[in-house]
Amino acid sequence: MKLAVKFFMSTAILLCISFCGHSQILKSIGNRIKQKAEQRADSKVDQTIDKGLDKTEDATKTNKNSDNTNQSNQVNQNNQNGTNNQSSNNINNPGDPASFKTYSKFDFIPGDKVISYDNFFQDAIGDFPVNWNTNSSGEVVTSSIQEGHWLMLRKKGRFIPEYIKNFPENFTFEYDVACNEKFSFYSPLLYLYFLTGNNGKQVFDYSFIPLEKRSGVKIGVHPTNAGATGGITSAESFEDGTTVIKNEINTSQFNSYAGKTKLHVSVWRQKQRLRVYLNEEKVFDLPRAFPADKTYSTALFELWGDMNNDNDRYLIGNIKLSVGAPDTRNKLINEGKFVTHGILFDINSDKIRPESYGTLKDIATVLNENASVRVKIIGYTDSDGDDNSNLELSKRRSESVKNTLVKEFSIDTSRLETDGKGESQPVDKNTTPEGKANNRRVEFIKL
Repeated sequence: MKLAVKFFMSTAILLCISFCGHSQILKSIGNRIKQKAEQRADSKVDQTIDKGLDKTEDATKTNKNSDNTNQSNQVNQNNQNGTNNQSSNNINNPGDPASFKTYSKFDFIPGDKVISYDNFFQDAIGDFPVNWNTNSSGEVVTSSIQEGHWLMLRKKGRFIPEYIKNFPENFTFEYDVACNEKFSFYSPLLYLYFLTGNNGKQVFDYSFIPLEKRSGVKIGVHPTNAGATGGITSAESFEDGTTVIKNEINTSQFNSYAGKTKLHVSVWRQKQRLRVYLNEEKVFDLPRAFPADKTYSTALFELWGDMNNDNDRYLIGNIKLSVGAPDTRNKLINEGKFVTHGILFDINSDKIRPESYGTLKDIATVLNENASVRVKIIGYTDSDGDDNSNLELSKRRSESVKNTLVKEFSIDTSRLETDGKGESQPVDKNTTPEGKANNRRVEFIKL
């Protein structure tokens, strides 16, 4: 059979050549071979992606049961509960870990208090999140290449976290986003909006911004630019339904063709000012992005179209809204105590994550400007896990903060003391994700 097919194909080609120009046929054959090769390569990538996304609880259980030590089981249990890790998933390219050096210009400082935190652990795998609304579809998934639960988005639509109903003049908003490799340039950007007006069914009208004369901002990310040499990020500002500011730039932080398929997005509003960070890079700093004298109450994600192929998808997770502008100097020097949720650690570890650089730098600046001040650093955890283990972990973390201030910011070690209280002194309830996030904290007490 194979010989017959080959003979038939050879005969067909010769007949075509007899009626057409040699160069045209050879070009057509070459293009066909190239297309098949690309399809085979994409198929291998797609199989890897499919293996990485599990839609059943059995997959989660299998991952847990593969651990062979009590320590590994404890790590997985804490991750399942979304607790005591004080971090999101690793957002950096494997083999190229971020360090404090790479974050040396990172000046993002999260808000004082966490008012919402969503890691989708309360939602069933395969379902759309119960506290969200949409005019499309999406589902909570797990991934063998990304820890935790994620909301997978692939279809055109709007996706609304209904528990977010208002924004103060100063807030920070953070989320993680991941995608597959070789994400198509023609698949849509993932947009995030902060707008005036109601976040209900009105937003499902695709002309709702001009019709309702809404004001606010739109931020977009995409892992593939036109040349597949990086990613794309965009920002747009609206006032009373009309675009005022609009820009789109390339970024090296999100690049699906270079394996950079994981991204941490940090948004910082200070009254009218908007700062946007992708990993450690500040991509936008717009002093008049938010029109003044407006009340902002809507947050939503959007895909403006379906994916260009069957395998493109976005995963979003670890969504955190914090409020308040940190006033480190006043609180530490005048009030005698400064509390932060901006110092993050690896899961069940005292290793400080580089995203903490902005917070640590802010504290170090205050200490350097007040050379006579001594402080005690105290670590706290939420209530999940073993009490004694949490206590020990909190002590090690406070010691790690001290060592970092000494090594990275040249603070005299004699000015710093450490302690840890574990889960013994909660400042919020331990029954909600945002409550647990508030209990995982570091305090600086003036001595």
